[in-house]
Amino acid sequence: MVDSIYDFTLSDSNKQDKALSDFQGKVVLIVNTASQCGFTPQYEGLQALHERYNEKGLTIIAIPCNQFGAQEPGNNESIQEFCQLNYGLSFPVMAKVDVNGANQHPLYKYLTKQAKGLITDSIKWNFTKFLINKQGHVVERFAPITKPDAIAVHIEGLL
Repeated sequence: MVDSIYDFTLSDSNKQDKALSDFQGKVVLIVNTASQCGFTPQYEGLQALHERYNEKGLTIIAIPCNQFGAQEPGNNESIQEFCQLNYGLSFPVMAKVDVNGANQHPLYKYLTKQAKGLITDSIKWNFTKFLINKQGHVVERFAPITKPDAIAVHIEGLL
């Protein structure tokens, strides 16, 4: 039985396994991302949240996905390069995964069960955000249109 996000592993951009249990005791914001999306400028706001709260215990995890309008067509290396050159990201950007469908990553099966969406539970677009408490449980799901700075008050309440 799955108790928290700590029961999952993601691949980093170098295809090395990263256990989410490494983030125990941290507040985590998980975001499915894409480089060619209208919401891509949210990377700037995510980086600002990281800079503001990382030392207080926030970890942001970006998880690229190409399932929405093929807006993340690159390979893991080109995605990393894009994020560094355009946004100077200093939080982890993992390997690309599917967040819906037959090949849905198990983490996203868990996240979407824990925090229901409007109409359906599936991820509807890039930059859907899941806020996780220090115990590894989903506290809230935010729509792609929710800007990162609007989540700050929720993060502060968990830190």
